Amino acid sequence: MPTVLGLEGSANKVGAGVVRDGQVLSNRRATYVTPPGHGFAPGPVSRHHRAALLGLVEAALSDAGLRPADIDGVAFTKGGEPQRPIGTHWGP
Repeated sequence: MPTVLGLEGSANKVGAGVVRDGQVLSNRRATYVTPPGHGFAPGPVSRHHRAALLGLVEAALSDAGLRPADIDGVAFTKGGEPQRPIGTHWGP
């Protein structure tokens, strides 16, 4: 069964997890928390996600006891408008 790295970052949370044969091997997340009195602003959320993602992927692989070469595929959030303003839209 393939081993898949999943990435999600369509709102204030960004995450990386690994799944194999229907079993979740790891699930790491980081949440952007707005300062008191501020709304959900795309710029700060996007910067948070970019700063956190590589560390989340490394931690998810470590939790699962895997190396990057062990990953057979990548699944990620795509589509809808929330991704565009926070900088997580992949593709044209």
